Amino acid sequence: MTAAHPHLVWDWNGTLLNDLSLVVASTNAAFATVGGPTVTADEHRVRFRRPVADYYAEVLGQAVDDEQFGRLDKIFHEAYRSGLTTCELAADARTAMESWPGGQSLLSMWFHEELVPTVHTYGLTSHFLRVDGLRGTVGGDRKAESLRRHLAELGLDGGSVVLIGDSLDDADAASAVGGRAVLYTGGFTDPARLRASGHPVADTLTEAVTLARTLG
Repeated sequence: MTAAHPHLVWDWNGTLLNDLSLVVASTNAAFATVGGPTVTADEHRVRFRRPVADYYAEVLGQAVDDEQFGRLDKIFHEAYRSGLTTCELAADARTAMESWPGGQSLLSMWFHEELVPTVHTYGLTSHFLRVDGLRGTVGGDRKAESLRRHLAELGLDGGSVVLIGDSLDDADAASAVGGRAVLYTGGFTDPARLRASGHPVADTLTEAVTLARTLG
């Protein structure tokens, strides 16, 4: 990967889109249906991980099988959709995207058929060579396989890629394809967890782009 021409893959939820409060509220709506506890934003950032079923099981204190996770995931997404219009982009999202000198794409684990029109609504579509979301009907899985497919559609090798995201799963996905990651502290994961990972960490998206430009 040359520092002058890497390809940048952006994460969406918790990175370009500032939706932490909505995600926490939607998670609590799902937990409430099974008598679970209410989690705060700080608790969510400390404990959240993928597969999301494992996170749910830890918080609820019981195993969560595929059937139960499917029900909880549906409740989560119903609550999320109802509040989506309250979300704004991260404060410097547009500036950060405009400062990147190479190609950019977007990969989210949110449902593809909802992601694409939402990205268009925010006026961001023209920034990306490709926008991909989850093609399935139940969310919550890890990102690595989706990233492999995303790069294959773009005709890119993983070694030519930097991913900017807000979770350890983003870093794991980048590593799985031979790429690099810059982790953003403004999303779903406690900053201490991100810094402990050993990956470059940024407190703003513009700083993340600056760091991404140095990776070779």
